Amino acid sequence: MDQPGRADGREYPVEWEADVVLRDGSTTHVRPIRPEDADALQRFQMAQSERSTYLRFFAALQRIPDRLLTQLVTVDHVRRVALVAVRPGADDDGASREDIVGVTRYDVTDDEPGRRTAEVAFNIADALQGQGLGSVLLEHIAAAARERGVHRFIAEVLPQNRAMLGVFREAGYDVEQHLDDGVVTVSVDLDPTDRSREVMADREHRTEARSMQGLLSARRVLLVGPTGAAGPASAVEDIDQLLVSRVREAYAADPGDTELLVLGDDVTWADLAQPGSTDSTVDLAVVAAPPDEVIDTVRRLRGTGAHGVVVLSAGWAETGPAGVARRRELLRTAHAEGMRVVGPASYGLLTNVPGARLRASLALTAPRPGRVGLFSQSAPTAVTAAETVKRRGLGLSTLVSAGHRADVSGNDVMQYWQDDPHTDVVCLYLETLGNPRKFSRIARRLALVKPVVVVVAGRHGSVVPPGHTVRATRAPRRMLDEVLRQSGVIRAENTHQLMDVAQVLAHQPLPTGGRVGILASSPSLAALVADAVAAAGLTVVGPPEPLSAGAPDDEIAAAVDALYGPDACDAVVVVSVPVVLPRTDAMARAVARAAARTGRTTVVSALGLHGMPDELAATVPEGLPGAGEEIRIPAFSTPEDAVWALGEVVRYARWRTQDHGSPVRPALREGVSDGVARTQARTLVGSLLGRHPDGVTLDQDAATELLACYGLRLWGSRSVRTPQEAVAAAQELGWPVALKIASPALRHRADLGGVRLDIADAEDLVEDAERMLAAASALLPAPDPVLEVQAMAPTGVACVVRSVEDELFGPVVSFGVAGDAVDLLDDVTHGVPPLTDVDVARMVRGVRAAPRLFGYQGAPAADVAALEDVLARVSVMAEDLPELASVELYPVAVAERGASVLHATIRLRPAERRTDALRRALPG
Repeated sequence: MDQPGRADGREYPVEWEADVVLRDGSTTHVRPIRPEDADALQRFQMAQSERSTYLRFFAALQRIPDRLLTQLVTVDHVRRVALVAVRPGADDDGASREDIVGVTRYDVTDDEPGRRTAEVAFNIADALQGQGLGSVLLEHIAAAARERGVHRFIAEVLPQNRAMLGVFREAGYDVEQHLDDGVVTVSVDLDPTDRSREVMADREHRTEARSMQGLLSARRVLLVGPTGAAGPASAVEDIDQLLVSRVREAYAADPGDTELLVLGDDVTWADLAQPGSTDSTVDLAVVAAPPDEVIDTVRRLRGTGAHGVVVLSAGWAETGPAGVARRRELLRTAHAEGMRVVGPASYGLLTNVPGARLRASLALTAPRPGRVGLFSQSAPTAVTAAETVKRRGLGLSTLVSAGHRADVSGNDVMQYWQDDPHTDVVCLYLETLGNPRKFSRIARRLALVKPVVVVVAGRHGSVVPPGHTVRATRAPRRMLDEVLRQSGVIRAENTHQLMDVAQVLAHQPLPTGGRVGILASSPSLAALVADAVAAAGLTVVGPPEPLSAGAPDDEIAAAVDALYGPDACDAVVVVSVPVVLPRTDAMARAVARAAARTGRTTVVSALGLHGMPDELAATVPEGLPGAGEEIRIPAFSTPEDAVWALGEVVRYARWRTQDHGSPVRPALREGVSDGVARTQARTLVGSLLGRHPDGVTLDQDAATELLACYGLRLWGSRSVRTPQEAVAAAQELGWPVALKIASPALRHRADLGGVRLDIADAEDLVEDAERMLAAASALLPAPDPVLEVQAMAPTGVACVVRSVEDELFGPVVSFGVAGDAVDLLDDVTHGVPPLTDVDVARMVRGVRAAPRLFGYQGAPAADVAALEDVLARVSVMAEDLPELASVELYPVAVAERGASVLHATIRLRPAERRTDALRRALPG
């Protein structure tokens, strides 16, 4: 990546650079404009059609005058900002250059505090119009504007420029437009809305899915190995040659429906450098070579039509800083050429789509075709997962190994699988989560239509595999568990559990409830299964059906029919472990036929059966839904495995049918528009950080003002140093009052004399203040203790609401019932905004001390709705303000009516870009 430079006295904002995916699945690079772009901008303008030029400048302008050209490429990145989309090109003599394919810019026109407005304009290359580049540039210029305190865009657009009007109208922002003197003036409020987030997510989904489709539908695959041009083959090059040999061997064993071209044997670079020639077309490249050769290969693929490159070899970020730089160069080169990167250290890609089978992998044989999509990161885990799938007879639709996950990740593949008609179940084996916020958003959307089963090997952050780049995090270890729960995915601990759950999901219908019928070959097995069912949170229905060893077929059929009777149960667990007599297939046939006939979810644990055996297969009878379809019942090694997998599937089925709520929207309060005064809040934050650029802890007045922007009232207090000042403060605030030691160490410690409540007169206040000052002097190192006098709020349950901006997770909101539950037992729930009303309710009810809020031991019930409103407002504030390093509301007194915020500690610091920013961008 380019090093920070300067333009017109301002630092070049490297953080605004990004690689993006367009509507056709190709990629391009977006960055701030630079003065040296003058020639490229002139070429861009001269290549534009007369119509495009007129729509942009309202006049014929074939060539930009020199003075205007200098002005357009010279910006300060604050009041004047311009971004360009670029792709590699070549001069007439073949020398490489960078070509501009799109431009967007804004110029501030109104500096009114809180309503800073800028005029915005766009110009898209004719060849890329209709590919969504205008929408991408709007997202990026809007994000840059918000960082610079610009809150509104205005644009003048000719009525016939319907494409640009559509970009503004369809972006999801609040837009106003009016026609005056033949020109449409568009006004765009840049505050994100639920609709703008939804639009961005939909576009991101379509483009990333299309990008993956280009890889997984490849038909002509180019295999590139090391050239050895640098000298004698090294040990690494020997490994690369072995990788190449393995791919060729795999193609010979099972070529799929693709054509393999081996560079140097079947084709040469000269053959591939003939534009328009059929022989020059390549869909996908598979490369096993040293890093410099891989990068050179990507450059040479220009013009071949390649959608991406699978890098099998290692030697990148895991080798140290130089390797990190090489990986960055690989991504920049590939994205500039419109390609995605799978790897490095990838096991490759496999698809089993009938008539379109892809074999771009090291696997000598592919798993059988099926309805499960499997994503794994490193090659070793992919090998393990693929062999486990084959051993169990579980079919796959797709296998993707991302290796070190430099570019293509599980998020990309989930986007593809959401609409893939050949995939019904998604399984992910993850070593790291580079972007938990995006993962949660995509996985939740996918899990609503298809089950997602996930193993996260490094979820505690104790080990980061070599080659993986992961942001540091200070969030509690269970935060990742909360992200997975919030996503609606099924959490597995290992590959074994992953496959257990996948077997049930791939071949059995989702259960309609948690009532479980048991068919067991002995009472002792029945008792064991019943205990496992209860431990899984399920309910045993009736006494287990007997199935004695050696029972005749008619007895087996009668027991099975009773178990599968109408409304007898929601799921069935069958366990057959004969001690003396050999197992017969009568039980398996009867259970398989009954399951196919009734559509009831069934799992089996039987001696000699494991995976997806033929003995437990049956066809749905004619006249029933799915007639003619083969149903297979998964068989497990132990009854406990069968019940655990069934329990996870039941939990997922319940989650899928639950109301997940809607994003919290604070209600109107005290004249605050839409419940939130965002513009006022951002203006205040900007002003405070302008005076304290390294960060600041807010005093009471600033904290009160910021909280008020989000409809939160901070209970008034006065700082005092003497008993006489305390009395004066109490008379101002009104009796009765509370008295507290201001030190954070003692503020909440009534047991150490740090709090006195319900003081009704001056005499008692003077006495309490003298006693408290003496205690503070004895307990605190500060020679001059400070007290706080506060009007008494309605008594209630003391709670604590916090939010911390984490580098990996972004804002992390937490809740607990104040006291020992939080301080000693860490009885706290967490959530990652944006939260829904259901998320907020779950957080409040999820702590073990929650009964105190609902009338515990005869106490009056607290106003939980008011508490949830406070928590919701904090979550919205944390989501809105990345500058909010931390906020603690402690205590929040929740009375029978209302919730009072008695103290707030708020710290601001310069904002850092979140992992899931409000703009589309690939890893870089």
